[in-house]
Amino acid sequence: MAVETRIIGPELIAEAVALLKQGECVAFPTETVYGLGANALDAEAVAKIFTAKGRPADNPLIVHIYSIDQIAGLIGDCHPAAKTLMERFWPGPLSLVLPKSGRVPGIVSAGLDTVAIRMPDHDLALEILRRADLPVAAPSANLSGSPSPTRAEHVWEDLKGRIPLIVDGGPTGWGVESTVLDCTCLPFRILRPGGVTVEQLRRFAEIAIDPSVFQNGVSERPRSPGMKYRHYAPRAEVVLVLGDRVPEKINQLACSPEYAGRKLGVLAVSEHLRAYPGLTVFDLGPKQEPKTAAARLYNLLRAVDQHGLDIVFVEGFTEKEIGLTLMNRLRKAAGDRVIQS
Repeated sequence: MAVETRIIGPELIAEAVALLKQGECVAFPTETVYGLGANALDAEAVAKIFTAKGRPADNPLIVHIYSIDQIAGLIGDCHPAAKTLMERFWPGPLSLVLPKSGRVPGIVSAGLDTVAIRMPDHDLALEILRRADLPVAAPSANLSGSPSPTRAEHVWEDLKGRIPLIVDGGPTGWGVESTVLDCTCLPFRILRPGGVTVEQLRRFAEIAIDPSVFQNGVSERPRSPGMKYRHYAPRAEVVLVLGDRVPEKINQLACSPEYAGRKLGVLAVSEHLRAYPGLTVFDLGPKQEPKTAAARLYNLLRAVDQHGLDIVFVEGFTEKEIGLTLMNRLRKAAGDRVIQS
């Protein structure tokens, strides 16, 4: 049954707080992407997130808090290095997977004995969390599998008629989701790269990278969002092109019989914007600034659909620092369509 969806400004967040306390779900901005939040301790409220998004039940959620003091009621014992990471990177785009307490409903963790927790670095999000005084489970506020929302209008496009309220806090900053770090094993393991890089984390703890970061899915039950299913993808087919001769390869593909009669576009670095005559080109930003590309990525993937394109070729980046995060999202969006030049 459709519901009336309203968009409000930051001055009316009391309405969002009231709905959260009443067991409803609400969309609000964070420093990464817009989240769809509900009381993490209320299984019925959390179920509304899965229904609104069309999210698979075995895909766990991240719980958002406003104070480290809230951790005590959500987890069991954790490694001292995990506490160091909290002190160093919270608030910020880092989610820590920790042993969960019995207070956290199984629906939040998809039946796992762990829970991912983070403290967002966004004044409006923190104010909502403080006023609600609840841990809030919040995945990205989009239809499952589609590009994550970095603006309130993206949430509206996906979830109008599915949720009661969207808090418009303007464009998000990072534009990609948080890093998810499993702190229940040694070394700690990156399950999803994000705003906090591997290089930053290794200054404070021993860190490994899960193989799923470089793959398009896992067969077992995922321990983190973004691991198992096709994610971040527009309706158009995404083709990721890697190597030293990317513009030449993309132009070759665009002229091949395989793509004849189809509407084609390219997500290109600024230096290559004029390299694709006859194609619709979107600017990812300078090649040496993957952080800019990460901030623009989801908005551009949505623009691809707005232009009615059938295929979008995307230029790859070096997989280090934030480039690892960017390439993880592009691999998930492209699925098996990764081509070497």
